[in-house]
Amino acid sequence: MTRQVKRPVRQADAAIFAAALLWSAPATAQSASGPLDFLGNIFKSSKADQTGSTAPGQSVSSGGALPWSGEDGASGHPLMTASAIREAAANFDNCIASMWPDAARRNIPQESFQRFTAGLTPDLRIMDLLDSQPEFTKSVWDYLDILVNDARLAKGREILATYKPQFDATERAYGVDRYIVAAIWGIESNYSTQMGDRSVLQSTATLACIGRRQNYFRNEFLSALEILHHGDLSVDQMRGSWAGAFGPTQFMPTAFKRYAVDADGDGRRNVVDDPADLIASTANNLKKDGWQTGQTWGYEVVVPKDFNYMLADRAKMMPLAQWEHLGLKRATGQAFPVSSEKAYLLAPAGAEGPGFLMLPNFRVIMKYNPAEAYALAIGHFADRLRGGQPFVQAWPRQERELSRAERLELQQLLAQRGFYRGTPDGQFGGETREALRSFQASIGAPADGFASAEMLDRLRRN
Repeated sequence: MTRQVKRPVRQADAAIFAAALLWSAPATAQSASGPLDFLGNIFKSSKADQTGSTAPGQSVSSGGALPWSGEDGASGHPLMTASAIREAAANFDNCIASMWPDAARRNIPQESFQRFTAGLTPDLRIMDLLDSQPEFTKSVWDYLDILVNDARLAKGREILATYKPQFDATERAYGVDRYIVAAIWGIESNYSTQMGDRSVLQSTATLACIGRRQNYFRNEFLSALEILHHGDLSVDQMRGSWAGAFGPTQFMPTAFKRYAVDADGDGRRNVVDDPADLIASTANNLKKDGWQTGQTWGYEVVVPKDFNYMLADRAKMMPLAQWEHLGLKRATGQAFPVSSEKAYLLAPAGAEGPGFLMLPNFRVIMKYNPAEAYALAIGHFADRLRGGQPFVQAWPRQERELSRAERLELQQLLAQRGFYRGTPDGQFGGETREALRSFQASIGAPADGFASAEMLDRLRRN
């Protein structure tokens, strides 16, 4: 599941940052690649990126897989220079051997350690994926169009019917909505059809020894060894994304250790091929992360034209009744079921798009993957599986997404005017949105934090 950048990174490859670059939170979820891993399952550039590997120091691979570019990483991190990568690759065997004492402390016998690490070679193509910085990102509406579609919904309903006994048992045991679990399964792997085909052991070993995330992935690699030694899964079953997420709902090895359960009592926690274990383990993850039984994730709302968007902040949790007092109404025209529930306002497309009041369960979904776009897709997909309708309000589809060069320029201009104090990197997180909102407020524009081409032009002129 993927995921740990609280648990750090979770599921993704290829054109990977896509929409998550616009709304990703600090990496803290289950994923090891967080939005990275997940988005790669959707926007991956080729099958080769899932399967390829290279020998130490090589920049050409065999079998049709894409090779490592041999270039410095885009992050500028000293461990991502081409020379540092080659040097670490040449020392790969020694790096793996150096982890034996840590493995022994985890009660992994030397025989198991040697058996599972014998013949391991680094997959240097992962270094390009780790530092991938796409030129363009996806808009939230394009992102939702890709993920929440008729074919995926039809398959989801089929899954819910086929495994109804397992979903029934899981809801009784964990109190987690079956439609949320089914939505995660559908969006993470398109119902087990896009799980990735890289060796989890090779991927985590590569990242544990090479590149800028070694400390984090050392734990993932050792956890993968524990899983294999205990016999829950085989090497062949542990295949997934370049960051090591595996199974239909994309567990990182450390997340598997924390949340996987043996729901059918067969002595193995099989989140890859066993539907009962898969469904229960995913629900257990959400439950332990704070899922509130009987509560939804949020509501689409109509925001009044004169609204103060400085209130659209994750830190500003207020009762639904208070939001109503400020003029927000459900887009469906219905009343809020429990007006005392607290929520925060999310306006992912700014003042020209729909608003959403997010309840605590939305934050739980974000722990699974720390991107607001991801959590919105999961919540909406779950509602559609339940029989709900598409969002009522239109998205501002006339708006175009800024290129990476334009995103960098926007951050630089905000910094020049004293609104942004971070390091411009072309990635829009909370700090950039706050800076943009402050600039918008200073010029009398709706302070919605939406980075439009028009707002970039205003920055250029002011």
